[in-house]
Amino acid sequence: MGGVTAPLELSLAGRDLLRISDLAPAEAEAILDLAVELRERPKQPLLVGATLGLYFSKHSTRTRVSFSAGMTQLGGAALPLTPEELQLSRGESLPDTARALSRYLDALAVRTHEHAELEAWAEWASIPVINALTAEEHPCQALADALTIRDRLGQLEGVRVAWVGDGSNVLVSLAALGERLGYRVVAACPEGYEPCNTLLQGLEVVRDPREAVEGADVVVTDTWISMGQEHERAKRLLDLEPYRLDRELLALAAPDAFVLHCLPAHPGEEITADVLYGDRSAIWDEAGNRLHVQKALLVLLLGAR
Repeated sequence: MGGVTAPLELSLAGRDLLRISDLAPAEAEAILDLAVELRERPKQPLLVGATLGLYFSKHSTRTRVSFSAGMTQLGGAALPLTPEELQLSRGESLPDTARALSRYLDALAVRTHEHAELEAWAEWASIPVINALTAEEHPCQALADALTIRDRLGQLEGVRVAWVGDGSNVLVSLAALGERLGYRVVAACPEGYEPCNTLLQGLEVVRDPREAVEGADVVVTDTWISMGQEHERAKRLLDLEPYRLDRELLALAAPDAFVLHCLPAHPGEEITADVLYGDRSAIWDEAGNRLHVQKALLVLLLGAR
């Protein structure tokens, strides 16, 4: 398989990735290690003839394109599956759809709002199902973030990650991955905007963004208005305004600290343009790493390593 190696203890073949908690620490590390190898040799045909279904009921740029490009680079194909184009829209059940798709596809990436729907796909499909985003978690994004941090700092153990703003699904996955890989997340969220899981050992929630950012190695933010929250726009802008990531707030972090954002960004809302596009931004490397971690994940879930 082109000389790409994987740890002997890895056992991801045939499994689902619905939450970061589905990964053991060694498995998460192996995904990052394999991502680096695939990034260095991007056109290895490790999945010739394999097919990935992309069932996306929510908009996507990076997730959709990186999965599609990744399968192409690996020698396989990605098939877009939108709800309105399937018989689901005309009353066919999800279990029957999952059973049928399992006869055609080798893996299925699902992007939907309700995490329970993702779990239903995993229950009824006989192929690996990947969380391409739900309201509760975004594990592929967290893996790309961890790889970007490790690229920049050379390690993850002991790293202090600050989060400012809305306690989104990305925050939950990022903190859960930190429990496995040795970094800790301190999140500053206003009351009512805490993450859905505040019991993670790798997560501390505070109110003051300055407290979170003080001395941090990495500073992360996310959009204040996620898909489905547009009707809350005015209230969210008002409540989250003190949590904007600007140069003044970033100055409290460690001198070599850098910024992450899963995108899309809204300059002037959760982040200022000078920080988003400034010399302390690692956001575009972070976006690029989505491709590499997802390729590694597909290779491992499909048993090519």
